[in-house]
Order: sequence, then structure tokens, then C-alpha cells
Amino acid sequence: MILTTAGTIEGKKIVDHYGIVSSETILGANIFKDFLAGMRDMVGGRSASYEKSLREAKETALKELTDQAKTLGANAVIAIALDYETIDSGGGSSMLMVAVSGTAVRYQELQTV
Repeated sequence: MILTTAGTIEGKKIVDHYGIVSSETILGANIFKDFLAGMRDMVGGRSASYEKSLREAKETALKELTDQAKTLGANAVIAIALDYETIDSGGGSSMLMVAVSGTAVRYQELQTV
């Protein structure tokens, strides 16, 4: 399965469009992670725990997107858009959301002469 943010696949001919596929992954961030991330924000630097959570959420969303496309008969998803958001869930904690969408397609190799 080819996944790309481009609207075409170089060296391939798109022969079928199956429509838009999408997936959302929401991960809860616990109060301990929130506290550590807040401390990190005050002193500067990167928050490894949030980075790991975002990476896991992105991988999960892309896997679900791939599974959805395969079910339709696609062998690629083009024009993929990724959106990251932090959602305040109240009570001092937040949730991390990754939304992914793209167009499921079937491609063939271009014929060379």
C-alpha cells in the first residue's frame, strides 16, 4: 500500500478512485504527563512523552486508513492530510487527536516503450 501526501504517484497510472477514506485517533494524556509537559514548557525543551503519544496516534490512524482503503480494493491512498489537535477534556487533563484523510485509489505501473 502506497501512502502519500501528493495527489499523484510518480511512475504509476491511477485507474480507479474509490473516494475519501479517513481515520481519527484520540489518546488520553494523563495528569502526570500533563504536569511534566507543563514543566518542560516552562523551562523549554521537548516533551518526549507527548511526542511518543503523537507518534503512536499517527501510526494508529494511518493503519486504520490503510485498512479502510484495502477493504475498498485500493492499493494506494493519495492526497493524505494529517491534522493534530489537543482537546481539553476538563478537570485539568487533555486528549491528543490525530485526524487523517485521503483518497483511496488503485494504480497500475506505467507501460514503458
